[in-house]
Amino acid sequence: MNEYLVTSESVTEGHPDKICDQISDGILDAHLADDPESRVAVETMISPNTIMIAGEITSRSKVDVSGVAREIVKNIGYTKPCTGFDFHNCMILTNITAQSPDIAQGVDHSEADGSQGKKVFGAGDQGMMYGYACDETDNCMPLTIDLAHRLVMRLAQARKDKTIPWLYPDGKSQVTMKYSAQGEPLYLTGIIISAQHDADVSNETIYNTILHKVIYREVDPKWMNGNTRIYINQTGRFVIGGPAADVGLTGRKIMVDTYGGVGKHGGGAFSGKDPTKVDRSAAYMARYAAKNIVAAKLAKKCEVSLAYAIGIADPVAVTVNTFGTEQIKKECIDAIVRDTFSFSVADILEQLQLRKPQFLKTAAYGHFGREDQNFQWEKLDKVQILQEKAIRSVAGLIRS
Repeated sequence: MNEYLVTSESVTEGHPDKICDQISDGILDAHLADDPESRVAVETMISPNTIMIAGEITSRSKVDVSGVAREIVKNIGYTKPCTGFDFHNCMILTNITAQSPDIAQGVDHSEADGSQGKKVFGAGDQGMMYGYACDETDNCMPLTIDLAHRLVMRLAQARKDKTIPWLYPDGKSQVTMKYSAQGEPLYLTGIIISAQHDADVSNETIYNTILHKVIYREVDPKWMNGNTRIYINQTGRFVIGGPAADVGLTGRKIMVDTYGGVGKHGGGAFSGKDPTKVDRSAAYMARYAAKNIVAAKLAKKCEVSLAYAIGIADPVAVTVNTFGTEQIKKECIDAIVRDTFSFSVADILEQLQLRKPQFLKTAAYGHFGREDQNFQWEKLDKVQILQEKAIRSVAGLIRS
């Protein structure tokens, strides 16, 4: 294998697609706050001066959906008509119905678990979900997506605290890293920043300010050399942005949401879906297992894949891929995963505490690697257990 390149991108919370993700997840959180068993599947579309919210909700909560949407748009920073879109003047259309009874029966049909005394929920849909982790960063995320997120988070923070007062909410980042034949990161070949800005600021000011106050503050100099090319607003002008420039949709930035194209993504997006939808909850669970495996040093890279059938509680397939980086026999890791983690829908909801409102925080800057947000799926509380089981497995006490 030769040296190769890996590219990942991220976007700010003011990007049109991410506005939609945040509105959908804000509506979900508002329903879960009063009714933890709410069933929510909400999609949002945004365009110049218009927000369209549609979907299925079954809940005891009474939520002002339009009010939630306006508050989120306001908090993102679209507060002035000069941006071409603002929370106060935009039109909001809604078309929300109850969840299909055909789907509901697949989830609701359950039987009492006599040994545990708890309900067993069926998966809300069929599909395959993936979780990934690697040892390139402290948070077990691929280095490229971690850097891309940090750059746009710094860009957004500089706008909010007025370190860069002429920034507007929309923005993007992209980084490209060269890797050795052995899979080790070598250096960045490219860094791209596109930032919406006030019409009166010069291109030279934009370039120099973002270079010094965003890129140099987030990118370790060890990843940059004479071969690193930096592009900042390379078209020369980014005044019209956000919903005034482009239509946004829920679920259209799935590589930003996950691993930047390094790990696989399953069949569905996350935002706007309550946790009975395994598109979301099983992807979180797979990440939880993969991250703990890497943190326990059982492998340098790990991808956990799960497959479900609608109405069936347990996955029809559980697969662990360590890409040849395992530190003990692969069959031992497989046995340890099955012995440590339960991937049934009900157990995922309980283990990861997914019935509580927390999903708006996931809707920008990625669902994974966010160790400052207290997400249960990012915790490393299985590391010691996995290490102890690995020792026993090597000794032959756990059979595959």
